Amino acid sequence: MWENFIDNSAGWRKLIIFVILALAWVAGFSSRLFAVIRFESIIHEFDPWFNYRATAYMVEHGFYKFLNWFDERAWYPLGRIVGGTVYPGLMITSGSIHYILHSLNIPIHIRDICVFLAPVFSGFTSIATYFLTKELWSEGAGLFAACFIAIVPGYISRSVAGSYDNEGIAIFALQFTYYLWVKSVSTGSVFWSILTALSYFYMVSAWGGYVFITNLIPLHCFVLLLMGRYSHRLFISYTVFYIVGLVMSMQIPFVGFQPIRTSEHMAALGVFVLMIAISALKYLSSKITKAEFTFLFKLGMVVAASGVFLSVVVLTYSGVVAPWSGRFYSLWDTTYAKIHIPIIASVSEHQPTTWFSFFFDLHMLVAMFPVGLWYCLKDLTDTRVFVVLYVISAVYFAGVMVRLMLTLTPVVCVLSGIAFSLIFDCHMKEEETTIREIEEENEKRKLTADKPKGSSKKSKTTPDSPLRYEGDNLGVNIRCIIIVATVLLLMLFAAHCTWVTSNAYSSPSIVLASYSSDGSRQILDDFREAYFWLSRNTDSNARIMSWWDYGYQIAGMANRTTLVDNNTWNNSHIALVGKAMASPEPEAYKIMTALDVDYVLVIFGGVIGYSGDDINKFLWMVRIAEGEHPKDIREGDYFTERGEFRIDSEGSPVLLNCLMYKLSYYNFGDLKLDYRSPAGFDRTRNAVIGNRNFQLTFLEEAYTTEHWLVRIYRVKKPNEFNRPRIPVSNRKISIPHSFVSKKTTSKKKGTIRDKPVKVKGKKVTQ
Repeated sequence: MWENFIDNSAGWRKLIIFVILALAWVAGFSSRLFAVIRFESIIHEFDPWFNYRATAYMVEHGFYKFLNWFDERAWYPLGRIVGGTVYPGLMITSGSIHYILHSLNIPIHIRDICVFLAPVFSGFTSIATYFLTKELWSEGAGLFAACFIAIVPGYISRSVAGSYDNEGIAIFALQFTYYLWVKSVSTGSVFWSILTALSYFYMVSAWGGYVFITNLIPLHCFVLLLMGRYSHRLFISYTVFYIVGLVMSMQIPFVGFQPIRTSEHMAALGVFVLMIAISALKYLSSKITKAEFTFLFKLGMVVAASGVFLSVVVLTYSGVVAPWSGRFYSLWDTTYAKIHIPIIASVSEHQPTTWFSFFFDLHMLVAMFPVGLWYCLKDLTDTRVFVVLYVISAVYFAGVMVRLMLTLTPVVCVLSGIAFSLIFDCHMKEEETTIREIEEENEKRKLTADKPKGSSKKSKTTPDSPLRYEGDNLGVNIRCIIIVATVLLLMLFAAHCTWVTSNAYSSPSIVLASYSSDGSRQILDDFREAYFWLSRNTDSNARIMSWWDYGYQIAGMANRTTLVDNNTWNNSHIALVGKAMASPEPEAYKIMTALDVDYVLVIFGGVIGYSGDDINKFLWMVRIAEGEHPKDIREGDYFTERGEFRIDSEGSPVLLNCLMYKLSYYNFGDLKLDYRSPAGFDRTRNAVIGNRNFQLTFLEEAYTTEHWLVRIYRVKKPNEFNRPRIPVSNRKISIPHSFVSKKTTSKKKGTIRDKPVKVKGKKVTQ
């Protein structure tokens, strides 16, 4: 039995594939654990805190109560219906794992499941990528692609341990759906089409990026129709997928009737109608003459396409079909959001991608994936047309929005896997196989030479000349050099991925690290310090006003009511908070009184040089507020006459007296950071503040963290204005000698929610 197993080459092949995929899973999982090893098992960033809070609520109260959960601690005084405003796939996945483990008497806290969910699913993504690439090209290419996506920074950036966000499971669903779609097109099987719809349903439940699938698959079908590649396989695959997928996607409360009521889904409906029309014309071709069919086919194509287009236009203008949303308009016009929706433009992950980001996140794959694309174009099949359309659309969208680098990374890994597979196939071909092929070709040529003269054209080679393939022409030594160079390139890629993951994508935003000149590390835990103070020293019903970036963290860690958060569904409410921050203290007090605000929280980085603070985000507060309150707030008022944004003595009086400025720099004018800098020197903006000796009338300082990173102020009641101020106990602080925040230097998408301020035609001086 053992000898039979040794002689079984197919068995060894499967074992090697299994081992490589297992190692890819382990490597991908391990490389995502830097944050846990260096800090602790904790939820990162902003959005993940809401996801964790919602998951914990579902585990505690059950799924049906979660769907009907009205969160009173969010968007005061409006509140939020959580079940109908989230994609529940992430919470259901974590809750299901928690339920299964506890059923097996494995006690594990839901927080640990949330922390490690994305690293675990990275292994599933590697396997899905392997099957997709194998279906498109070969097993060897699939193994390369699986290894690439396991460690590539473009995917790790949103799937490290603690990054409990939708993308952690959505990329697996994306790749698996595409694999099933390619499989269904290849086979024309109803079974594979239904599986594609089921996977698509999971993708819809997990991430709003499902619209990418909704439009890419119809585009694939439409291009195949234009290429004259219509087949019954394509008809069965798409019609079954569309009908089942449409019905199932509408079961997600947040999606509802969007698949039949929004412009983003109309392309899928149009291709479905077109597919039905072409199928009907194909049936009629057997009943009429060829000339009649040609005329009827052209007429039917024009009528069907025109009918779909006109119907969508009419229904959109009549209000039956909702027009494209602002986020989608910004994909086609990069200046749209900046002009019309500043709250979208203010988010760093919605900005165009720089060339540096492509090389930073993909490294050598940027240069290798065009090779795989070229070979797919050389030998086009129905399935390879899909991957060509995938990479073209993904490259465009990743170029206009840095967040969509996440959708480009998987297809880059697929095509790069094909390229490296071709390199190794060409230069590592077995010698025995080469000799056998040469002998077979020589036999064919001898038979050709024995034919009578004139029966065929004279061959340029003699029958005795051996056949040589492309790699054999290079010689053994050159082939070895190429293989060694390729292996070194792969090693450099692995080293780059490890370095990027370790230094750029594995630092939680709520825990910062400072490094002194001798290399020692100091942990700055001001965020959790402030949230812990709120949870222990404020009333359970206290209402906290802050910029929307910190809403999820305040609700998740301090368990206090917030006015705005990262959901950003109500631009007017956010603009009202921005107006309060940009107004003088008396005007801001009127707004805070109307909103029943008890405490105001601001982030200030002037002491430690933290560039992600609220002063650096302040102009976005002004722009958003100006959009809703143009008579009260004007961006130009916060610049000097020369068009400069300054916080020193030459700064605009409107800026130096607004609420945000005062809350950030209260009592800072007397603080001397070191012997080299004067009192009131802002390290982040490298300037001495202009307004130093001021007092607060309507607010009082309640708490400031050790490094002044988070400052909390209590809003006075009308009868408390004459009450003596209670001094804050933590006025003496320890200031790091040299602070380098991994958050401010990191390239992680979405780490700093607001991008650096850029003002057209105006100079910004820090």
